Amino acid sequence: MQRVPTIVLRMLMVVGIVVGLLTMGQPTVGAAPQVPTGQPGVLRVGTEGTYSPFTYHDDNGTLTGYDVDIITAVAKKLNLRVEFVETPFDSIFPALEANRFDIVANQISYTDVRAAKYDLSQSYVQSRGVIVTRSDDDSVHNVNDLKGKTAAQSLTSNWADVARDAGAQVESVEGFNQAITLLADNRVQTTVNDELTVKNYLASSGNKNVKVAAQTPDVSNQVFAMRKNSGLLPAVNQAVSELRADGTLAATYDKYFNAKPIAPSTWDVVGRNLLPMLGATLKGTIPLTAISFVVGLVIALVIALMRMSANPVASRFARLYISIIRGTPLLVQLFFIFFALPELGIVVNPFPSAVVAFSLNVGGYAAEIIRSAIQSLPKGQWEAASTIGMDYRTTLRRVILPQASRTAVPGLSNTLISLVKDTSLASGIQVAELFRKSQEAAAPTFQFLALYGVAAVIYWVICLVLSFAQDRLETRLNRFVAR
Repeated sequence: MQRVPTIVLRMLMVVGIVVGLLTMGQPTVGAAPQVPTGQPGVLRVGTEGTYSPFTYHDDNGTLTGYDVDIITAVAKKLNLRVEFVETPFDSIFPALEANRFDIVANQISYTDVRAAKYDLSQSYVQSRGVIVTRSDDDSVHNVNDLKGKTAAQSLTSNWADVARDAGAQVESVEGFNQAITLLADNRVQTTVNDELTVKNYLASSGNKNVKVAAQTPDVSNQVFAMRKNSGLLPAVNQAVSELRADGTLAATYDKYFNAKPIAPSTWDVVGRNLLPMLGATLKGTIPLTAISFVVGLVIALVIALMRMSANPVASRFARLYISIIRGTPLLVQLFFIFFALPELGIVVNPFPSAVVAFSLNVGGYAAEIIRSAIQSLPKGQWEAASTIGMDYRTTLRRVILPQASRTAVPGLSNTLISLVKDTSLASGIQVAELFRKSQEAAAPTFQFLALYGVAAVIYWVICLVLSFAQDRLETRLNRFVAR
């Protein structure tokens, strides 16, 4: 009875030694490799989300596409959870440098200039460039014929360099969707892009107004881009090699480029995307407007009082603030907060970044509206309040601001209505508001007129409601004013 534990112990030791010998030098199943990412266990991927068939939203609003599938497979090889961060293409490299994500998957073509600044993976797909013209234009037969023509290109893409080097005048656009639309509308003469993108567009849109006129002599190698010396490159290259070996790259290519897409009708596209666009309005546009306006009013009141202050330091600071806000574009302010501040170690998420930018902007403009409303009141109001013993704060709260509000309402209402429309700029810094949703819906379907028209109607309805509220408020404030 006492020997049984000894025998069992010896058997377990033997089994342990055998298992140890068999697994020696082998990675533990399920153990995540030590891959240096911004968030442990997560691969943050920057992608456009509006560039079909590489990165776009399907009928259910799910992010999909060739690059999306490939980078998801790469993350799986690395035992990482993938997290996509959607960013307009012209902002994608600044966002990468600002550490908004770890890697870019957006049909990035290899160039020596990019290789000098970023870590570029081995190529996961190759393609040629093509020159697209209107169907009735027979003047382009090769890349040399681009000389003197106007080409619509994204300035941060390698295709812009191809067109520019050939002597074309480059017209800046945000991406292929805008470029092909300008070409179809005869606003530019050509655009240069990847043959796979153009092939997908012609198949899915059925547009007979444009054609592939010629190929460019260069072969484009698509790669993933990472920050220089990030430490991700070896692991990503190994994953790409494994995906090529096991047939994943080839199977994904067939899925997206050898299929025959069918263009949906306009009504189908609008019907599928109306609710998501309304949802983005309720969850993005309206909260962003409301929060920014309230915070902006608080800033505006403080700046207006400082502007009128007898203290020269406070007054000069207020003047400087107003001058900067009114003298620089709102889009520059927005991009400065989101893309530039991270270089100083100040990283703010997309929605708060938009709130900060819009609030500061509202504060600069509304401050002058409030100041003019206060100064429009007779000085006798201040003197009368002082006579009955009111201090400065009490006078403001009980006498001055209630009367000034009646004068300020029209101007502040206009500021609010402008803010509703300005929130569309937040689409450039990853905020999922109304205009961003309309871009996502239009990207794979190219139904720009219908979807942007729906977005315009929604903005218009919001502004109509605010205008109605303004009229009611003005009527109420003027009820007891002597005529």
